[in-house]
Amino acid sequence: MRIAILQRDPVLRQSIEKLLMGAGHTCLAYDDGLSMSKALARSTVDLLVLDWQGSRLSGAEVLKSVRSVGGDRTPVIFVSADTSEESAMRALVNGADDYVTLPLRLGEFRERVSALLRRAYPDRFNGASFDVGPYHFDTRRQLVMLRGQPVQLSGTQYRLASLFFSNIGRVMSRDHIFAMVWGREFREFTRTIDSHVSRLRLLLEIEPENDFRLQPVYKSGYRLLYLRQSEVDETEKEAA
Repeated sequence: MRIAILQRDPVLRQSIEKLLMGAGHTCLAYDDGLSMSKALARSTVDLLVLDWQGSRLSGAEVLKSVRSVGGDRTPVIFVSADTSEESAMRALVNGADDYVTLPLRLGEFRERVSALLRRAYPDRFNGASFDVGPYHFDTRRQLVMLRGQPVQLSGTQYRLASLFFSNIGRVMSRDHIFAMVWGREFREFTRTIDSHVSRLRLLLEIEPENDFRLQPVYKSGYRLLYLRQSEVDETEKEAA
């Protein structure tokens, strides 16, 4: 998963980054909130680790900005030297999912991050398979079936498909896609992603007839829409 870290203390920032990268995540680290905020305006991440205080822009202000532009799904955990109950309550009331104080217990922190990611993205952690509309994903065999028929995909195509179908409705920036599918950060403009998305759309027949639309998002990336999502939401409301 792709995680952005805001932390003023360089030693603590590097420690958190090393810990999360060791757990298999891709990390983007910042020492001031303004730089992070500007980056998040053109990029997407799966989770934010924020410092409650901050230079130029505090973690609290970054959180407010993220939630105001529709980032309701992105989990946010604070790591702060501020141990006051008031600050922790303010963070949680304003949309944070967790608040951890120093000194940081690294093993516990890693598990807290994992728990937040499992809760926010269950399709990425649900084991051997998952079903979305007419599509079936077998994660062990890296196989996709459309209405019971297997679709031949390369490893890259499968990772791209799995990323979109486990993040339905989310805007996925090009650099986020590149990091998750190709395993490295996006450094320069390339048509690689657009070419692969176009090919995947054809191979998986991602079209309204199959209840999905894969749409480009101007100056950002792509978003997979489930056209029957409103029916699913209504069913879930009735069941509740």
